[in-house]
Amino acid sequence: MWPNMICQLSISGQLVKLLIYTGVTRYLEFKSVEGSFVYKGGEIFKVPASETEAMSSSLMGMFEKRRFRNLLVYIQDFDENDPKTFKGIDPNKSTMREVYTKFGLDSNTIDFTGHALALYRDDAYIDEPCIETIKKIKLYSDSLSRYGKTPYLYPLYGLGELPQGFARLSAIYGGTYMLNKPDCDIVYGENGQVCGVTSDGETARCKMVISDPTYAKDKVKKVAQVARAICILNHPIANTKDALSCQIILPQNQVNRKTDIYVCCVSSTHQVAAKGFFLAIVSTTVETDNPEQELKPGLDLLGKIEQKFFSVSDVYAPVDDGTKSQVFISTSYDATTHFESTCVDVLDIYKRATGEDFDFSKMKHNTEDEGQQTQN
Repeated sequence: MWPNMICQLSISGQLVKLLIYTGVTRYLEFKSVEGSFVYKGGEIFKVPASETEAMSSSLMGMFEKRRFRNLLVYIQDFDENDPKTFKGIDPNKSTMREVYTKFGLDSNTIDFTGHALALYRDDAYIDEPCIETIKKIKLYSDSLSRYGKTPYLYPLYGLGELPQGFARLSAIYGGTYMLNKPDCDIVYGENGQVCGVTSDGETARCKMVISDPTYAKDKVKKVAQVARAICILNHPIANTKDALSCQIILPQNQVNRKTDIYVCCVSSTHQVAAKGFFLAIVSTTVETDNPEQELKPGLDLLGKIEQKFFSVSDVYAPVDDGTKSQVFISTSYDATTHFESTCVDVLDIYKRATGEDFDFSKMKHNTEDEGQQTQN
């Protein structure tokens, strides 16, 4: 498992596409997550992402269901290359606030649309051009339509399978993994560019280093903190229809916060816990001097907890783009339980290191591999 994390991958998201592109999926097997839920007024509800679900959801009243359904129909029909589908909305100028107003959505519907469908971490997106939000909602709906339960995948045997798969793939191409090396120091030449990494008296020569913040603390700054509670349960989370795996998002406005709270639960169905036990992670961005208390709304949803492990992790970001030193640093993991923000970081590092955007249209690997590597 990656440090302090349990995360899920969006089935049609960019990270899944990147994994398929690299070929690492030949060493991985995924299983869909059973439930996607959102918190409202002290209760949790299944996230409606289709016209049918919108009309049957208990999350909204009768008239609000129709308004939300109209928004989903508009988004599904939207084509950024066909102005006829814009219907009076300029996707590059009109804000998402204007879109919500056009369809008459109330604040609760706006909450779960922005946070549980578009997966935003706060409300800053509302006053930005709506094009990105429309794409995010389409991604959620498209991912859901592929497998029917939720738009999320989780690797069998846990996230530790991802680095293990890349280790195997690296070996095929002559790469070497050096594990448990103490006190790694980055070495720079006279021109200020990296020339190697030294550990235990040995130096590996290189022209570029890609690293997480822990190896280059002089090149990062602390930008936030994340509170996480890893909890062992002997029962599924209540009101999830006994789902063996699920994600629950508590939008910021529903819990009087500036950022969301995330709950992710997996079990033996993903081979990460003994049969009859569940592993739940509750996480959020720290906003007060009592971070454990900030997790309470999420922890309260879990019911009886057999064992809880609480931690606070610093979030670091690089102080420069790394092009001068050729040391490219990632950003620490945030509080989210999906990989969308991590994927953005990966693509940003790719651009900084190569000088160009990653072009998904030139992917050589057959995306049909995705279906072959996924279980429902």
